[in-house]
Amino acid sequence: MFKFPLMDDNITRDDLDVLIDFLQGMPRLTQSRNVAAFEKEWSDWLGVKYSVFVNSGASANLATITALKHLYGDGEVIVPPLTWVSDISAVLWNGMTPVFADINPRTLCMDEDEILTKITDKTRAVFMTYVQGFNGLSDRLLSELKKRGIPLIEDVCESHGATFNGQRLGSFGLASNFSFYFAHHMSTVEGGMICTNDEEMYNAVRMLRSHGMTREAPSNHIRERYEKENPELSPDFIFAFPAFNIRSSEINAVLGRSQLKKLNCNNEIRTRNFKLFLKLIDAEKYRTDFEVEGSCNYAFNLVIKNPDFEFRDRLEKTMDKAGIEFRRGSSGGGNQLRQHYLKGIVEPDAYKIFHEVEHIHHFAYYIGNYPSLEEDRVVELCNILNCVE
Repeated sequence: MFKFPLMDDNITRDDLDVLIDFLQGMPRLTQSRNVAAFEKEWSDWLGVKYSVFVNSGASANLATITALKHLYGDGEVIVPPLTWVSDISAVLWNGMTPVFADINPRTLCMDEDEILTKITDKTRAVFMTYVQGFNGLSDRLLSELKKRGIPLIEDVCESHGATFNGQRLGSFGLASNFSFYFAHHMSTVEGGMICTNDEEMYNAVRMLRSHGMTREAPSNHIRERYEKENPELSPDFIFAFPAFNIRSSEINAVLGRSQLKKLNCNNEIRTRNFKLFLKLIDAEKYRTDFEVEGSCNYAFNLVIKNPDFEFRDRLEKTMDKAGIEFRRGSSGGGNQLRQHYLKGIVEPDAYKIFHEVEHIHHFAYYIGNYPSLEEDRVVELCNILNCVE
């Protein structure tokens, strides 16, 4: 057991009691009324028209990029080298080409100049990952994407509640994806959400969630069009896309509805903890100049200021000895261009040109920041980290 774990289970006794009450009613457990209610409540919280509950954030990524390809055609998607594998694999599974843009060290998100220089006539979207609660948007970036007609896809899996200009991340782009995995801001055990204000995207991901069946499309017009084009098929069994089954269940939705009621309050605690962490951590040894306006961080981002492998080794030994659970490389384990699954897809030494993410790969960590973490323990944690010489 770690003294400072990455996450203290945020599914509480109250959440379990809500779930037990639900189960005692002998309800239907497959996707039904609670899924629909959770989607509506989530849309209201986020400030979007439509949300689609799925079985994971990775599935949300896959369905969103699949819908993007069907709606916008084949081509390139600009992605960060610092992200979770499912963002890039969703692009690859759809036969599209990932184009990488290095990160801004103050946000850990893709740098806007890097993004804008990578846009070509083949670009079909910018897939922005908001790493561990930081905002990666700017007025300039949004304006340029709009002017060039490039859709923004938002990966908000690690950043529930973070904002830009007072508006929640996940409500800016053509679509956004959230994860409700155990380690994130709120949990449905496993689960994810796809969000959009675009009706065509909404209908596409609704069909993709359930085998590509047109009967899952909310739009009467879309269902009638497919029925007219396929008169020899039963209206109940028209499959518009070669899709998958990524539905979630009523059990997960009940947990999500209960967790959502506490999300804002829990996020306030996380933000308080993160600000205290940055105040106390030694700025001579670690980076503290993050752009925190609007951020909502579920982790403490510990980045060694100067590239020093010997200091890194001493730091890791200290954390191991003190019972501090950590992950080197921050989100997704660092530079994705080094990963085995990209061998043969990118050049063998492609990772070398992404200098900012390379520093994160070798000299950065995330450490748990969760609602039950009290301020005196944040002080203790910083004291341990600051003592490393």
